[in-house]
Amino acid sequence: MKTAVKMMNALLPSPHIKSTLVSPHQSRHSFPPHISFTNNNLTKGRSSLAAIQLQPPCVASIPFQPTNDEAYLQAEFGGRGVTFDPIGDIDGRRSSVVKMELDNGTMAAMMLPAALVTSFKVPMWHGETLEMLHTQVSEGVDGQGAVIRGGVSLDMRLQTDDGFWSTSTWRLVDVRGSSDTSIKVELVSCDVKGAIEVRHILKLQEDTLSSELVVSNSGSSKLQFMGSFISHLTVSTPDATYAVGLEGSDFVDMPPLRSNFSFFPPDMNMELDLNESSTNHHKANYEGATEKGRIGEENDSYKHLTDKLSRIYNYAPSAFTVIDRGRRNSLIVGRKGFDELYLFSPGSEHEFYSKYAYVCVGQSAMLKPVTVGCEETWRGAQSLRNPSLE
Repeated sequence: MKTAVKMMNALLPSPHIKSTLVSPHQSRHSFPPHISFTNNNLTKGRSSLAAIQLQPPCVASIPFQPTNDEAYLQAEFGGRGVTFDPIGDIDGRRSSVVKMELDNGTMAAMMLPAALVTSFKVPMWHGETLEMLHTQVSEGVDGQGAVIRGGVSLDMRLQTDDGFWSTSTWRLVDVRGSSDTSIKVELVSCDVKGAIEVRHILKLQEDTLSSELVVSNSGSSKLQFMGSFISHLTVSTPDATYAVGLEGSDFVDMPPLRSNFSFFPPDMNMELDLNESSTNHHKANYEGATEKGRIGEENDSYKHLTDKLSRIYNYAPSAFTVIDRGRRNSLIVGRKGFDELYLFSPGSEHEFYSKYAYVCVGQSAMLKPVTVGCEETWRGAQSLRNPSLE
């Protein structure tokens, strides 16, 4: 248990992250280390850069160093509100965490190489800083390593003529911005052939944490993908939590979306077939929901999340608000590119401020896959905005 507690502290941004400036000769981009941009060999640097730009984008932008080497990450990308810390073995992989902090006190943390956002802290009207995400850390089997669940995760399953591929490992390729305005962290994941590139761009602003997804297909056949952002929002209890602004949206009641980082109360775990593929699982349940009439229109503009709830909304507004009366805070959830909105509540029979005091929201493409044609690019995004200081 002590190991899990130490791991949890490492995953959360520290109260004060020192902002060290980057040397003018220190690259803040992810070019391989043998390419130098100092004044002494500027010509060599330009010719090398030109050669890189002729390669496929996914190959050109990936550094040679492992993304969990904290010394390299700190030297290449650290400073201006960004630091990197080792956190040991997570789910059997050596992992590190990138921490971001702005001058106004807004903070975020992301775990690498899993791209799991473990923390989003925001300044509140009462002067304190409040954690918006719900993340759980437990010890692994026989006390080895740790298991992380919750936070904000991206779960994708892509299909081409060559078969299925999923984004489970991400590589850091760029960090931009500074602590006085905003910080942007860019990750990339590619298929074996390099024909499919998925970029995940996390941006921290003074009042917003946004996650943009860019899917590029340079292959000779179209691709389809199903997937979703899943955000575990911490609340006092679902009994005090409301979703505001969904009135008039169509919905389908579905079993909860599952990803590598989802967690559910024990009674709900018994109801889920975790060995079934996600794609077939939701296709079958969507067809079953249609037959059984579990499709409707939301008639509540102030949706109370006290009962167990799992549904996907179609034609929902591009933004809605989650209000927690117990903690006296709210969060505006925004959507771009995705057509569907996921909403889940484990119900309020659990203790206040407990392990299961959370609700899930997310932008998804589960009922209808997204198609990306040859030489095409698709973009989608989710944003979590803190309106407290407005």
